[in-house]
Amino acid sequence: MDLLISFCAQTKDIWGIVGKILSIFKIVIPLLIIIFGMIDLGKAVVGSDDKEIKKALKQLAMRAVAGIAIWFVPTLVSLVFSLVEVGTNTDYDICKTCITNPDACK
Repeated sequence: MDLLISFCAQTKDIWGIVGKILSIFKIVIPLLIIIFGMIDLGKAVVGSDDKEIKKALKQLAMRAVAGIAIWFVPTLVSLVFSLVEVGTNTDYDICKTCITNPDACK
């Protein structure tokens, strides 16, 4: 039973890495959406084709939805951990802290 209780404490380094990866995604994905959107729309406007412009706008909207979904992953993880949290068990707090704030994971 102790193994289950201390799971997050034993694997906090892994959760810290996952938290850092999520933090990087939160910065990189919006930048990529902006860059690829500018490139696609630029190509469509230079080509002066209405179909290409509509296609580029649709792609930009799909990328924006995907970016927003990725942006809110840490919030969803935090919500799941708060629902799972049982009593005064602080082991889940370790996982939650390491994922949502990897710099505080020590």
